[in-house]
Amino acid sequence: MKVRVLGCSGAIGSSPDAAHDPGGTTALLVDDDIMIDAGTGVAVLSDDELARIDHVFLTHSHLDHIAYLPLMIDAVGDARDAPLTVHASRATLDILRAHIFNNLIWPDFTRIPSPDAPGVRFEALEVGECFALNGRVVTALPARHTVPSMGFAVSSGQACLAFSGDTTTNPKFWAAVSALPGLRHVIVETAFPDTQIALAHAAQHYCPRLIADDLSGVGMKAELLISHLKPPYGAQILDELRAALPGVNLRALQAGEVLMLL
Repeated sequence: MKVRVLGCSGAIGSSPDAAHDPGGTTALLVDDDIMIDAGTGVAVLSDDELARIDHVFLTHSHLDHIAYLPLMIDAVGDARDAPLTVHASRATLDILRAHIFNNLIWPDFTRIPSPDAPGVRFEALEVGECFALNGRVVTALPARHTVPSMGFAVSSGQACLAFSGDTTTNPKFWAAVSALPGLRHVIVETAFPDTQIALAHAAQHYCPRLIADDLSGVGMKAELLISHLKPPYGAQILDELRAALPGVNLRALQAGEVLMLL
């Protein structure tokens, strides 16, 4: 199993002194048929690559994580012989129905081209539940954000990657992650530097101090990959994380990199 990072930025645009390339906003491609989140990073895919995606797992409904979902359904609908399946919590699916696929912002592809052959199908997945597909298992993990949210673990049966989605202080996530067999990588968001900890609390995102507090007493042997960095603060956030988490193997996630889970 391989995970290709299409985008992992906390915003569009980039800082001229950025030490890494976060690409567009969050989107991860698992093999060639599963996507986790559908932010602007999806734009790097060709029509053929888009048409091979059968399942999209959404952490939450914020625009930087779903922006390209409506567009990708429309772009390759004619090339598909089955609906795209979107997996998310019931609360998130309700938000998509009410505010995106409502025939006002975007056509309701859950009913067109026809109710019997729609462009997209919604399937609820709640925290603690798993979805198995051809030897791979996606498990929903707890998250804490301003809207209903979750993270995901993706396992090949031999190795596992965990992704926090957007979250703030969240010991339940780390407890679940610590119990995952074969854990190789943990992708965790860190949107703000410690100088903006009040904003991190208000927006329910991590900053380095909050991650360090959560990881106190947690034996983290997996590689910690930092995503969702706000472009002006990427280098500062990474410096603060390294100071707060001495001995932890961490680095910035890079757009375009491929993580192999063997």
